[in-house]
Amino acid sequence: MNHYKKILILPNVTIRHALEIIDDGAMKIAVVVDISQRLLGTLSDGDVRRAILSGYSLDDSINQIFCKTPVTCMVNDQKEKILQLARVSKVYQIPIIDENNFVVDVVQVDELIQPQRRSNKVVLMAGGLGTRLSPLTDSTPKPMLHVGNKPILETIIDRFSACGYGEIILSVKYKSHLIEEYFKDGAAFGVNIEYVHEEKRMGTAGALSLMSKRLDEPFFVMNADLLTSVNFENLHNYHLSQHAVATMGVREYDFQVPYGVVNVKDNYILSIEEKPIHKFFVSAGIYMFCPSILDYVPQDKFFDMPSLFSTLIAENLKTVSFPIREYWLDIGRMSDYERANLEYTGIFT
Repeated sequence: MNHYKKILILPNVTIRHALEIIDDGAMKIAVVVDISQRLLGTLSDGDVRRAILSGYSLDDSINQIFCKTPVTCMVNDQKEKILQLARVSKVYQIPIIDENNFVVDVVQVDELIQPQRRSNKVVLMAGGLGTRLSPLTDSTPKPMLHVGNKPILETIIDRFSACGYGEIILSVKYKSHLIEEYFKDGAAFGVNIEYVHEEKRMGTAGALSLMSKRLDEPFFVMNADLLTSVNFENLHNYHLSQHAVATMGVREYDFQVPYGVVNVKDNYILSIEEKPIHKFFVSAGIYMFCPSILDYVPQDKFFDMPSLFSTLIAENLKTVSFPIREYWLDIGRMSDYERANLEYTGIFT
């Protein structure tokens, strides 16, 4: 079997090229080898995200960012030993090498075991008015607007279900009966759906106070008006590996100043930068939390996500970011809705 050869890369390739290999190879990693295909290390999706956060460019070499001490098994190791090593090391792909350190295979652990459904709850915030998409939202809640051949909310639920997360909590308010009549208990969509009703505007985090008794393990929170192809299992694993109380999905955003920027000090011109590009990370509306954060959400009050993160940071609790490089689109304006319909088929079908 030579399927693993598609994910072998040399240490001098760019991060951009490595990402293409990771995405096309469907194994979530690339295996770094020398020209003779001796193992040098591995490069995961998480390695790339950490590198981006550290300031690396997609055109930089992977040489400084790949893991040079990967978990490996020998060619004659039995299935039980591989599974035990995977459990202890918390890895999902393991290169198989021979006595000379040549790569002879790459085992995907989830193919060795029957995948299990995750019990972690997914909280989807679906109560907004969607006024910027009027008149489309005059009679329909925004998460129920069709993109492609189904409501936005259905695509979100399908994506979570495909990643193994089927315990859904919908926080609803505006025209909630239309959402409940469509999804009911979720059985027709292969998931289990509970509903939480916001009697007043609660903000992007305040509604969590209405469901705190149902959340006793790490849980997702996501706005129900965006589309993304991110692998939620990667986000879950990243959150756990960082030992954080809160993980925020972030998206890189840049804009170009249309003028020459003059740097001045005491009337002296220090430098001139022509039409510079400024880059930022912005919240992507996708989060994972430990249940302990619920102690910082006020009861029955308006409370938004920036306020929650500010509170956690002030308490010196660990909050981390998870760069989302996959497809992501916040459907906030009519132009976004039109774009989503144009791009949907190529991304989600």
